[in-house]
Parts: sequence; structure tokens; C-alpha cells
Amino acid sequence: MADDVWLVVGLGNPGPTYAKTRHNVGQSVADELAGRVGGGWKQHKQARAEVIETRIGGARTVLAKPRSYMNESGGPVAGLLRFFKVEPAQLIAVHDELDLDFATLRVKFGGGDNGHNGLRSIRKSVGTGDYHRVRFGVGRPPGRQNPADFVLNEFSAAERKDLPFALDRTADAVESLIADGLEVTQGKYNS
Repeated sequence: MADDVWLVVGLGNPGPTYAKTRHNVGQSVADELAGRVGGGWKQHKQARAEVIETRIGGARTVLAKPRSYMNESGGPVAGLLRFFKVEPAQLIAVHDELDLDFATLRVKFGGGDNGHNGLRSIRKSVGTGDYHRVRFGVGRPPGRQNPADFVLNEFSAAERKDLPFALDRTADAVESLIADGLEVTQGKYNS
């Protein structure tokens, strides 16, 4: 896999208002990976994203955070795939997942969008759902709270205590996916 170029996209919404919300966990993982490689985010104007070009597990890797809202992530992702000449099969989208308990991870390739507007936008813009996903569980909203409102809220105090460890583990899973492949990573991280 060392010759392949990987694109790792942390999904979320731009700006400080959303920075610590459940919906931005993908961008938090991208920030964790950026800290590990010692990279600084640079604006990629053509793709409306911030990027860091680096190496992970011996492979050339582009870390990215779209500067669009979640439901418009597809345009920047498609632009980055074209610009860096990355095949969709080498795309890793890191995102929040309502159907998993807090901090539960699932790494997978392909599948449906499960009502996730960011994934739906990527599928529409890229033309396929055949890419890797690292799904970070944020749990279901309590009571009758609207799921859209729930994901735009910050994590609870109890969750915030465990969040640094969970983000670290998720970044480990992304690195494993690039270095060791899907099967090994699923065996290690799909809890």
C-alpha cells in the first residue's frame, strides 16, 4: 500500500460555534492526526478545505477538513480527490454515528449513508459510496430530542472526560487502516 495516496477527511461544520459538537468529531480526529504528524493546516482554495500533506504508515496521505457545512461536504471531497488524484477506494471519511453508543468505533468499506447528510453529499458528488468510513459513536438523543439538534450540541460532561482517549483511539484506527488494511483494523477496533 505504500505507493497509494490516501485522503482522510474529517467531517464537520466550519467555525468555532460547531467546533466542540458531536457532529464535528470527524474534524476533531483530523486535528488529532495533524498533531501527531506535526502539520499545520493550509487553505486549499480550489476544494474549499484545509489540508495537510504527510505520510502515515509509509503512504502519502492528505488530511483534510472541508470548510463547507456537513450537508455540502461532497463538493470539497470530490475536489480533493480530483486534485490529489486519489481513487474513492482510498478515501477515509471520519464521521459521527447516531446508531453507535458514545465512543464505539466501526470501521467499514462502502454501505449506505444511514441518514447521514455528509455521507449522502459525498455519495452524490463522488458518484459512489465505495469508500472507507470510520464511524465514531455519539449515541442517540435522549427522549424525543431531534437528532439534528442533538448532534449540534456539545458532548456531555461525562463524555468530555473520556473524549480525549476516544479521539486518540479513533486516530489510531485511521492510522491502522492506512498501514495495516481494513481486515486487521476491523479486528482491532470494531468494538
